[in-house]
Order: sequence, then structure tokens, then C-alpha cells
Amino acid sequence: MTETATVAGGCFWCTEAVFEEIEGVESVTSGYAGGHVEDPSYEAVCSGETGHAECVQVEYDPDVISYEDVLTVHFATHNPTTRDREGPDVGSQYRSAVFYHDDAQREAVEAFVDDLEAEYDDPIVTEIEPLETFYPAEDYHQDYYENNPDQAYCTVNIDPKLSKLNDQFRELVA
Repeated sequence: MTETATVAGGCFWCTEAVFEEIEGVESVTSGYAGGHVEDPSYEAVCSGETGHAECVQVEYDPDVISYEDVLTVHFATHNPTTRDREGPDVGSQYRSAVFYHDDAQREAVEAFVDDLEAEYDDPIVTEIEPLETFYPAEDYHQDYYENNPDQAYCTVNIDPKLSKLNDQFRELVA
């Protein structure tokens, strides 16, 4: 039996690559959530006009990894204090967000952010909102890092996130 978490923290290629390394994660799907346009395309989301965030849906085994551990990895591998930006990617589609699936997730993420706030000099700007609809991204976005590890964006932006993950969360890495 798996559970689902939906998080946004910049480019979904980066977020997907991080979660694919975590023990207990069964699958990661890049996609779009939080917008007002039905079934948006990548190009439409990149325009910033649809209101969607690039995000990932993480299917995980709660007997192996907890929702709180998913949140720990999410918040540690992006900057939750910058609005509409992660690294070189700028725009509302790159915002930090957690799209909760039920009241238990909402309560957990709200408590998590309250506890985490003291660790940052700047306020956490991560949006916490209910998941209305998740739209999977186009096929070429799925497993992007796995399929393109030598692509410049990947080596400059994803490799450092994976190094940080391995250094800080060795016990969670599969």
C-alpha cells in the first residue's frame, strides 16, 4: 500500500531526480498542479500564464519512509525562502509548494513548516494548498535526469542536489 505526496521546489527535473534516489519511493511523476487551466502543456506552464507549478507526485511506501521524511528531503533540497525562484529558474511555475492530499497531510506540513521556520533568516514562502488536480507532464520530462545525465542543466543544477542528498541523508538513499 503506497501513499502520495505532491511537492514543488523549482524545476521538476531536479525534484524528480532527488526523490528517485530515496528508499521507499516507488515512483515519481513530473507534472503540473495549482493552476487554473485544464490539461496544460509545458510551453503554457512556462509562460507563467496558467498558474501551475512544476511539481512531482511521489508514490512512497509509508512502512519504509514517512511523510515527514518526504517533507525533510523536499525542504532540504530546495530554497523555501525564495518566491518564484529556484537557482537559475525564475517564475511562478518554479515556486515552492506542498499540495496536500488530505487534512492529515495539511496538518503535518503546517507543523513541519512552523518548526522549520527557526532555521532560516528569511521567512519560508512555501505555498501550502490542497491538491485539486495533478497533470502529468509530457513523456520527455519523465525520468529526465536518468535519461540525460550529461546534459548541461543536469550537471550544473541536479548533480549538486544529489551530492547534498547523499551527504545529508545517507540513511534515506536507496
